[in-house]
Amino acid sequence: MGYPFSPIRSGYSFLILLSCLLLTSPVDSSALRPKSDNNCSALNHFHDYKSKCSYLKSINPCASQGFIDYLSFLYCNFDGFPLLGQSLLFLWLLVLFYVLGHTASEYFCSSLESLSKLLNLSPTVAGVTLLSLGNGAPDLFASLVSFMGESKGTYDVGLNTVVGGSSFVTCVVVGIISVSLHRRRVRIERSAFIRDVCFFCSAVGSLALILVYGKINLWGALGFCSLYAVYVVFVYLSWRFGGESCEFDVESVHKRDSSLGEPILQRGDLDEDAVVVVVDDGRCYWKLVVRVITLPLYLPRRLTIPVVSEERWSKPIAVASVTFAPVLLSFLWNWKRNPTSFEAGVVYITGCSVGIVLGIVAGATTKKSNPPKKWLLPWLVGGFVMSMTWSYISAQELVALLTSLGYIFGVSPSILGLTVLAWGNSIGDLITNVTMALHDGDEGAQVAVSGCYAGPIFNTLFALGVSLVGCAWEIYPSSIVIKTDPRVLESLGFLVIGLVWSFLVLFSNRMRLGALMGIGLLVIYLASLSIRIVQTVGDSH
Repeated sequence: MGYPFSPIRSGYSFLILLSCLLLTSPVDSSALRPKSDNNCSALNHFHDYKSKCSYLKSINPCASQGFIDYLSFLYCNFDGFPLLGQSLLFLWLLVLFYVLGHTASEYFCSSLESLSKLLNLSPTVAGVTLLSLGNGAPDLFASLVSFMGESKGTYDVGLNTVVGGSSFVTCVVVGIISVSLHRRRVRIERSAFIRDVCFFCSAVGSLALILVYGKINLWGALGFCSLYAVYVVFVYLSWRFGGESCEFDVESVHKRDSSLGEPILQRGDLDEDAVVVVVDDGRCYWKLVVRVITLPLYLPRRLTIPVVSEERWSKPIAVASVTFAPVLLSFLWNWKRNPTSFEAGVVYITGCSVGIVLGIVAGATTKKSNPPKKWLLPWLVGGFVMSMTWSYISAQELVALLTSLGYIFGVSPSILGLTVLAWGNSIGDLITNVTMALHDGDEGAQVAVSGCYAGPIFNTLFALGVSLVGCAWEIYPSSIVIKTDPRVLESLGFLVIGLVWSFLVLFSNRMRLGALMGIGLLVIYLASLSIRIVQTVGDSH
């Protein structure tokens, strides 16, 4: 963009460098992913909380993937009150879903939207890149966390989350849309549907080959991930030279929401930066209560993620965010390190120094009335990097908690990834796409159905592909060994059956959505889920 060198630009270079190191470092200095090669299954041999606590303290084979040791928290603190401890874990699970979804929608997607405008991306390219990235952010980070850890359980969580989310969106969401619109007889664009289904079938087939073969090296992972670039190019060429309408109409999505998409949870009426206006009814009181409750979740992110949008601009908060962001990154880098070591001291001093410099520069170069117009790209990149960091932290804790819940209740972490995590990450797609299909006419239905296939394509090829690349990079030139789980292949088989069903019914119905297609998709999903649950229950006995 031709930006001259400046302290604030060099400071953001530090943010990007440190964040990349945090996400990719293969040694124990990686604060974001403490690892454990040990097996935790022996924990189930003990039947009381005291024995399990002693086992965890003496051997500690269940080192947490996250920052909190959930098993020790439960078994060592709630011996006499197990229901209370389990309730707190479920409450924390909801909090993590909220933080991950809210960070993606309020910060991550906002940065992507601004970057799209700054880079003058066409609606089609923005739709299959930034829009998909915004909607798939929770799946991306959950998958990345699952594969960057070396625990077998978390591998299962990552794979099943991607497969479960794809099945939910392509079967349940498309099924509900089809049943809801069967009286309107909406016609879906043939070329776009064929393209999306064919690419998705190719993605599923490639994933199945990887699982059957049982291993993949760095070059194979790069090839798998690059299939998404082929898809993006194909979509652009179809729109540019084929006369295809832009099914990824970003503007129509913005009419529904100002962000590029809202994964997991939808934004409510609460605007966290707005001034509370006193009204006669009780809504102001309840908004104030919600603000107070969510303040501990909101404030740390607001003070470390730079935001430069017109409606949310605040100079004091912006200065604070660029000051505290490097401090947070240095803290994460030194997590579980010896804080008195020389290396840790250098990181702390560097982070604090960069933060102070950025704060001074931001205070001197910004106005109180409006966000900066110059050097906008470093601000947006900084917001993108820090929102990515918070999303990764949230996803890490979410995967760690789900894995711990699997051990606590004797449920395979893979089934939790296939259901709880996959459903949570897909709620946003369900609400957004169904609402758009019902209220935005035929064009809205086309955008919604296209999004139901573009999102899973992104999650399968890019989110899972990036995770495989990151994992393969750590052990290069060796290959990643993935133990084949026949049940994942079964789920992929049902996913393909759903795609084939949609293809056949749509073509027989002249590309019109109908109740037969929707009901069939819902039945296929329920059959797949029921078989998987029955298999899991059988294993537990």
